[in-house]
Amino acid sequence: MSYKIKYVPKNGFISLIDKKNKFLKNIQFGILNLKKSSYSEKSLDFETVLVILSGKCSVRVDGNKWDSIGERDDVFGGKAYAVYIPPNSDFTVEAIEKVEIAVCKAHTSFKGEPKLIIPSEVKLNIVGKDNWQRNVYDIVRDNVNAQKLVVGETINPSGNWSSYPPHKHDETSENEVKMEEIYFFKIKPEQGFGFQRLYNPDRSLDETYTIENNDLVIIPKGYHPVVAAPGYKLYYLWVLAGETRTLKPNDDPNHTWIKD
Repeated sequence: MSYKIKYVPKNGFISLIDKKNKFLKNIQFGILNLKKSSYSEKSLDFETVLVILSGKCSVRVDGNKWDSIGERDDVFGGKAYAVYIPPNSDFTVEAIEKVEIAVCKAHTSFKGEPKLIIPSEVKLNIVGKDNWQRNVYDIVRDNVNAQKLVVGETINPSGNWSSYPPHKHDETSENEVKMEEIYFFKIKPEQGFGFQRLYNPDRSLDETYTIENNDLVIIPKGYHPVVAAPGYKLYYLWVLAGETRTLKPNDDPNHTWIKD
């Protein structure tokens, strides 16, 4: 059993997590690659977030249209543009240049409003210290009237850790509702690597993965720390979904001393 999925870039939409995935109930996920072409879809019973990883495009959602959005050459090139799409909406993406977009979905009956998220609305949090300091970018959180999705990006400097001290979202100290999560990774330079460990307190889950460029890891439960190899920056897009969008990570008590 592996929670890691390898994405091989291809033109068009590639689904990486769909309804057949046995580990997740809420989240579906894929990558859209376009070059001077367009892609249309109906959001059905999902709220959807498009995160522009690189390139530039125009996005139309029902009667809304946002032209020429996206300004990054890659995910390490600044804050993201994103679009929130409520359920039962028709949307179209038109590539102005080669564009790569993460398509993040969660089941919901909630009817919100489409929204463009621009880089100035993306909140930067510098988290941790020493060799576990990293930049965390909140893309879809309190700034968007969504029901289930929380989306952001994290960048580890060379050799640094993140999701550290190890924490988990499937059960908090207050016994709140569980949250599913996925990480989608990029490495710079691309031949680099990192590691991620997934484990829970009784070690019924205890897996360690070598992370390479374009890997995806499903986190249905448990602690999930990540480290970048020296010489390489490590990026991941994180997507969470649950009955609450309030993030209260529960740290592994064996490692909370590191915060002192």
